[in-house]
Amino acid sequence: MKVTLVSMALALLTIPAGQAPGKVKVGYCTGIKNLEAAKAAGFDYVELGATEIAALSDAEFEAAADRIKELGIATPVANLFLPGTLKVTGPETNPEAQMAHVRKVFTRLAKLGTEIVVFGSGGARRVPDGFAKDEAFKQLVDFGKRAATEARLHGITIAIEPLRKQETNIINSAGEGLELVNAIGHPNFQLMIDFYHLASEQEDPAIVLRAKDHLRHLHVANPTGRVFPQKWEEFDYAPFFANLKAIGYDKRISMEGNTTDLAAQGPVTIALLRKAFQ
Repeated sequence: MKVTLVSMALALLTIPAGQAPGKVKVGYCTGIKNLEAAKAAGFDYVELGATEIAALSDAEFEAAADRIKELGIATPVANLFLPGTLKVTGPETNPEAQMAHVRKVFTRLAKLGTEIVVFGSGGARRVPDGFAKDEAFKQLVDFGKRAATEARLHGITIAIEPLRKQETNIINSAGEGLELVNAIGHPNFQLMIDFYHLASEQEDPAIVLRAKDHLRHLHVANPTGRVFPQKWEEFDYAPFFANLKAIGYDKRISMEGNTTDLAAQGPVTIALLRKAFQ
């Protein structure tokens, strides 16, 4: 019955015969343990966690790289750039430790073919109580410039991820993310937008139009429960995707959220997102 339901859903969502498939690739934010499941569900790529990759021993990393290659699944994007213990704002920052982690992450991810590293890392960038926000912003600019210079050496672009206020207290909107990108002024430090956070913060989707020259990546989830989107009418997705189509967005979008059944819900989400860009 499950296979029949999925097939019916896909039949309703797939591209009509003779119509060219969209350019936008659909991926899944997940860990190394779920590589096979992500591929089986039909995702174009997986978005791994940079901190997970950095924490592997050399032998574990080589084994993971071999496994990714054998599976034939792409890993062009990574998230979870910094562990929460590696502070980039506040009075207890350590630039040497920051850059040691950054170099290790980029060296390993470059070997996996990663092109975009998402800088969410709400714990790492959270501003300590009593610390000036304007000073913290200057620290983010300084870190961003140093990290972007290193990223360029590896053919990687960092994409700042605005996060809802429950997850951090600085860069909570795409508008603020754009301000940071402009302040850093480096081609390897750009912007991504997560629809879940944008909707949670009730930010106007028109920010997509203003950010078009710097938008490099997307995350998505149904904001009601942060789950896999299954139906177009379940949430007001239309303005966001209309603006993406208006700017000719043709890069990637990663599903980042919860599912009770990846094998069943994954293909429906993939088809829904592909159709959204038609």
